[in-house]
Amino acid sequence: MTKPAFLAIVLLVGVLSTDAQLKDVYPPGVPPPPAPMDPDRGKSAPDEPRLQRRIDPVRLQREADDLARTAQTIPSDIANIHGGTMPKDTIQKLKEIEKLSKRLRSELNP
Repeated sequence: MTKPAFLAIVLLVGVLSTDAQLKDVYPPGVPPPPAPMDPDRGKSAPDEPRLQRRIDPVRLQREADDLARTAQTIPSDIANIHGGTMPKDTIQKLKEIEKLSKRLRSELNP
């Protein structure tokens, strides 16, 4: 097979497969939707400033310290549970740990 014939076959297969894909998307008799009227829709200018949240390192450190302090009390609470007593505030401490960790995670992950 010659090079031009091979290229013609590859081009024909490409056109036919593209046409078949469009028929799957738009059934016969249904025209494709019109182009958007806003030419800038979906485009962002490279010079647009991205909104960046300011991270307050003092508050972040304070919350991390609170999280660490609260988490250090959990092993003794669990030991008390094995001993047969359940401290009242164990569930509340676990909820507070979860809340602090979510807050820290959302601050650090843009």
